[in-house]
Amino acid sequence: MPEQQLLDAEKGQAPVIGPGHTFATVTDKISSVVLTQRQPLMWFATLSTAFLLTMLLLLAVTVLFAKGTGIWGINMPVAWGFAITNFVWWIGIGHAGTLISAILLLLNQPWRNSINRFAEAMTIFAVACAGLFPILHLGRPWLFYWLIPYPNTMGVQPQFRSPLVWDVFAVTTYATVSVLFWFVGLLPDLATLRDRSQTRLGQMFYGMLAMGWRGSARHWRQHEVASLLLAGLATPLVLSVHTVVSFDFTIAILPGWHSTIFPPYFVAGAIYSGFAMVLVLAIPLRAAYGLGDLITMRHLDNSAKVMLGTGLIVAYSYLMEAFMAWYSGVGVEKFLMLNRMTGPYAEQFWMLVSCNIVIIQLLWFRKVRQNTLALFGISIVVLIGMWLERYVIIVTSLHRDFLPSSWGMFHPTRWDWATYTGTIGLFLLLFFLFVRLLPMISIFEVRTLLPEARVKEETRA
Repeated sequence: MPEQQLLDAEKGQAPVIGPGHTFATVTDKISSVVLTQRQPLMWFATLSTAFLLTMLLLLAVTVLFAKGTGIWGINMPVAWGFAITNFVWWIGIGHAGTLISAILLLLNQPWRNSINRFAEAMTIFAVACAGLFPILHLGRPWLFYWLIPYPNTMGVQPQFRSPLVWDVFAVTTYATVSVLFWFVGLLPDLATLRDRSQTRLGQMFYGMLAMGWRGSARHWRQHEVASLLLAGLATPLVLSVHTVVSFDFTIAILPGWHSTIFPPYFVAGAIYSGFAMVLVLAIPLRAAYGLGDLITMRHLDNSAKVMLGTGLIVAYSYLMEAFMAWYSGVGVEKFLMLNRMTGPYAEQFWMLVSCNIVIIQLLWFRKVRQNTLALFGISIVVLIGMWLERYVIIVTSLHRDFLPSSWGMFHPTRWDWATYTGTIGLFLLLFFLFVRLLPMISIFEVRTLLPEARVKEETRA
C-alpha cells in the first residue's frame, strides 16, 4: 500500500479496500482461494502440525478417561489448574469475533467487512476448545449431561447456585448465537460458490449449505433483518458471557477472587486477547494468499488501536486490584498481592505485567502499528501474557490458603501441557479447514464497499 494511502488510512479517509477492484475481481479473488487456487505451503505445514497436536490431545484425553484427573498437577489446595486457566483463555479469544461482527455492524463500521468472517469462525472454534475443559475437569466427564435440566425419573436438577452450571448456560447460548450469526452471514457466499464450482460434488455441497438462496429482493431483505436481530442478540452476550465466567471466581469468599472489578476486567481482557488472536491469524493469511488489498493496513491499524485501548483498561484493572488490596486494610488481601509480586510465582506475575502492560505501549506509535512483523510479534506476546494472567489469578489465589498448614505448590505435568497444546492444534486444524472449504472473507459485504472506494479514489484524483 503506498505511503499516501497509509497516511489517509490514519486519518480515516482511505477506502476500506484497495483501489482498482470491481465486483468481478473481488468475487474471483476470494472464491478462487476455495475453488481453484492451489493452497500455499504454509497451509499444508500448519495443517500437518495442527493434526499432530490434535492427536496429542486425543491421547491426553484417553489417558485422562482411563486414569482420572490425578494425571494433572492439581492437588489440595490448588484444585483448579490448567483446565480452568485454559477455559477462561479460550473463551476470551472468542470475544473478538462477536465484537467485530455484531457490535461494529450495529455501529455501521465498514472496516469490519474484510475481517469479520474469519473472526466469527475463530470465535466458534475457540468456544469449542473452551467447552472441552470444564467437561474434562468434572472428574466423571461422561456424566456431563447432569448439568443440563432435563426431565428425569429421580427429579434431580442441577444446582443453579453453582457457577459451573452458569458457565454451561452462558457458553452454550453464546456458541449457539455465534454459529447462527456466522451461518446466516455465509448464505450469499455459499450460493456464489455453488454457482462457480466446476465439480458436481462442489455444486451439491455448497448448494445444500446455501439452502436455496437465489439472491432475490425478498431473500436480501430477510437476510438483513435476520443479521440485525442476531447482532442485537450477540451484542449483550459479549458482556454477559465473560461476566458469568468471572463469577466463577468473584463469588468465592477467597482473597484475590472476591472482587467486584472482575466482570468488567474480564470482559476487557477477553476483547484484548481476542483482537490479538485476530491479528495473529490475519497477518499470515494476508501474506500467504496475497490479500493485502482486501485486508488492508487500515484493518490492522484499527485492530491494533482496539487492542491498545482494551490493554490500557486491563492495566488500570491491575493497578486497582493492587490499590484495593492495600486500601481495604484486610491482611490476607495484602498478603496475597505481596505473595504474587515476591512469592514463588513472582516470575510469572512480572512476566504477565511485561507482556500485557509494557509491550503494548509500542502501539502508541503509528510506525509500529503499520509494521506487520511488529504487530504479529506483539500479538503473540499479548496472548502469552493473557494466558499467564489467568494462570496467576487461579494458582496464586489457591496455593497459599488462610492456614499455613494448608499451603502447597502447583506444578503442571506433561499431561497438562499435552491437553493445552492439543487444543491449540484442534483450533488451528478447524480454522485451516475452514480457510480451505469456505470463503474466509465475506464476498458480498466487501462488494458493498466498492462504490465508496471508487468515490474516494476519484475525490483524491
